[in-house]
Amino acid sequence: MPYDQQHAHTSELPTTLARLNHTAVYASDRRLSAEFLAAILGLAVSAPFGPFLPVDLGNGVTLDYFEKRDEPIQPQHYAFLVPDAQFDAMIARLEAVGVTYFADPHHTEPGRINRLFGGRGAYFADPDGHNMEIMTRPYARP
Repeated sequence: MPYDQQHAHTSELPTTLARLNHTAVYASDRRLSAEFLAAILGLAVSAPFGPFLPVDLGNGVTLDYFEKRDEPIQPQHYAFLVPDAQFDAMIARLEAVGVTYFADPHHTEPGRINRLFGGRGAYFADPDGHNMEIMTRPYARP
């Protein structure tokens, strides 16, 4: 029986949670991009898996870098909830490799962090222009 017929009413929907397992991140050079992010976050790049080069985020989710050289990379946004105790080290690593970080997602406040929701956060671009965000507190949702 098709899913929509099995669960015709929303009250009958399964109660298990869907969790993100992995997502593909397009890169013009998968190794460069994966190693860049892993270095900033203090992680390691895993062994290649088919055409993908994974970065294990440690919470059961991997970013699977996929090389795409035949067309421009469309920048996306990726946000990482990081331990407050490691935030300063991540900022220091950005500074050490000469990458400017910003307090805002539009990159208009260089060299500054934000203090949203009682935490700290910053945005920076990866080698392909993906807008990366590190934050120590999740966004408060109404």
